[in-house]
Formats: sequence, structure tokens, C-alpha cells
Amino acid sequence: MAERPVAGQGRLALALTLIVLLLAGCAGRGGEVQRGSDPGTSGHWVTVQRGDTLGAIARRGGVPLERLQRFNPGVNARRLAVGQRLLMPTHQERAPSGGPYRYQVRPGDTYAGIARRFNTRVSRLQAANPGVEPTALRIGQIIRVPLTGSAPSAPAPTAASAGGGGSNRSSAGSPPARASLPDPGELPASARNWPWPLDDYRVVRRFGADSRGTLQPMLLATGRGARARSVADGEVRFANSMRQLGQVVIVHHADNLQSVYALCERPLVGNGDRVSRGNEVCEVGYSNATERFDLLFDLRHGGKPIDPRRILR
Repeated sequence: MAERPVAGQGRLALALTLIVLLLAGCAGRGGEVQRGSDPGTSGHWVTVQRGDTLGAIARRGGVPLERLQRFNPGVNARRLAVGQRLLMPTHQERAPSGGPYRYQVRPGDTYAGIARRFNTRVSRLQAANPGVEPTALRIGQIIRVPLTGSAPSAPAPTAASAGGGGSNRSSAGSPPARASLPDPGELPASARNWPWPLDDYRVVRRFGADSRGTLQPMLLATGRGARARSVADGEVRFANSMRQLGQVVIVHHADNLQSVYALCERPLVGNGDRVSRGNEVCEVGYSNATERFDLLFDLRHGGKPIDPRRILR
């Protein structure tokens, strides 16, 4: 059982994915958002309603489905949730396949928020917009958004053997093309021979870039009633829901290492809990889209993603 020696330490807001970037100033007033043919949707955030599909939302906004997807790169069309918010592009915006994007500043925008949305860096935004003052963004202003990296397109990762215990069975498929990935730096000696988070699993998506060059965490399929286990001793820094990821547990380990367990049905630990290797941290959730029990598993070093196969035995 996990111990709970410390109370009230609070949540690590949005945990690993949001700590890298700092706010660079909010968009102030100074112009109206340009709208397309539908003033109720174009240029605004759209809230997913019951029965919505990404295609239906694109038709209502009068934009091609691919364009809507490019302006919402973190959205999984098969996992839309009621209440989820999508960004509807305006007719002034452009999203070419490799970037840079032509993006229109919206109320509340910051360089940090824009960089997070499009998986790029604040420094790249600043370099691409030399005449723009980051702390004085104007609503309606058009900026360039260069995308991080110049990796060639690769086919979507297929299930492949990654080693490990349990009944690890992988579907057939050719390995994806290699893409340039974030460098997590030299891994500490403690990051060796960690156990897999599930006893019985198969790898249905390997860690790597998808066909659009977007980095995807590892996805493990398992059976009903499965519970994910902590891969090392550590402290729970987040145990709550995240948009698009369901219930999520994030554990911090020694030497600036972190493990992430997402798409859970419910956490079995709480913020501030100390856990040991092998302690259960969450119940694995069922996906209506895939009709499986799936666990999204991620390992990080200093916030930078690591291929779990470098660490797991």
C-alpha cells in the first residue's frame, strides 16, 4: 500500500507537459478577431457537444477537416469528449504541412500558450516574428508559428515487440521511420532495468513520431481489471484528470526522472503519496474508440520524453 506521509502539497498543474514554457505576456486589446463565413464558430473556441464528430464540427465551421486537425494537433478524433474545446481556424490562417503556420492571435494568447498548442518553442516564435513584442500581442494580429524539428514524415507507429515480462504480444507491422526526437540527455545510472507497469500487456503503439512528425507516447493494451504499477520508488505529484488523457498519475523518481500513467479509470494513489516499485497506482480504463483497455505510458528525464525501452527490462 502507498503511504501518505505528507498532506496538502498541492497539484503540479498540468505536470510535465506544461512546466517547460514560461508566460511571455498576455494578448491585450487592440483589434477584433477576424471571422469567417460563420460568425458563431470561425476564429473561436468550439465546445464539443454530445454526438459531435470532428467532421461534423469542421462542416459547421466551413473548414476542411484536415485544416481543423492541424489547428488542434493534440486532439484525437476518436476520443472527443463532451465539453472539450477545439480551436476553429479563420480564413486568414494557414497551416501548411511542414509549417510555418500563419496564426491569428486570440484573446488571452501568449507565446507560451501558442508554443504549447503547436508543439514548438517560444524561442522559435520570437525568431520567426522579429518585429513582434511578445508582451504586447494584439488580438487579431497575424504571427508565424514555425514547427519544431524538420523530421521527415513517418508512418504511424505499429505494435512491435519491445521486450519485457508478462504475455507481451505485439501485432505484426513494419517499424516506423526514424524521426528526430527530443534529447533527454545522458540518463542516470538509476534508470536501468525497471519493470514494465503492467503484468499482462501488448505494445499497440511504440514511442515515436506519427505520420505528421508528432511525438507519441507508448500505448499498452491489457485486460479487464488490470492495474498499473509504479516502475520505481517515488512520490506522486499528480493524480487527477487531464483534458484528453482521462485520469492521470504522475510519479517523480530520483535523479529527475518521472513516469506518467494516463487513460486510467481511476487513480489508486493521491498527491503526495510515497510509492515503492510495484505499488498499484491506477486502474486501467476502457476505450470505446479502440474497444480495449489501454494504458498510455510515458517516461521523462527532466521533463523530456524518453523511449521506455531504454529503461524497462
